[in-house]
Amino acid sequence: MAKILVVDDAAFMRMRASKLLTDNGYEVIEAENGLDAVEKYKAERPDLVIMDITMPVMDGIEAVKAIKSYDPDAIIIMCSALGQQAMVINAVRAGAKDFIVKPFQPDRILATVKKFLA
Repeated sequence: MAKILVVDDAAFMRMRASKLLTDNGYEVIEAENGLDAVEKYKAERPDLVIMDITMPVMDGIEAVKAIKSYDPDAIIIMCSALGQQAMVINAVRAGAKDFIVKPFQPDRILATVKKFLA
C-alpha cells in the first residue's frame, strides 16, 4: 500500500483529500504547513506528497526545495488555486512533478496519484 503525505493548512482540504485517498486504498499522513511536511517526510518517507503552495510557517515551494534536497527522488504534486500560475511554475522549477488545481476534482487527484505511483 502506497503512503501519501497530504499537506495543506486548511483542515477541510486535508480531510477531503485524506478521505478520498484512504477510501481508495492509500495510507495517508497529514501535515498542516511546509515545515511540518519536511519533518514528516523525513520521518515517514511517503511514496508521494500532495502539497499546497500557500501556507504559513513555510510555504509549499520552500518545502519542495527542502524535501528535494533531502531526497532528490521525492514525488511531489502541488495543489494550488486558479490564478497562481507563477507559483506553480516556481514549484515545478523547485522539483514538483505535477500540479492539481483547487478545488480539486476527485478523479483528477486519483489519476495523478496513479500515474506517478504506477
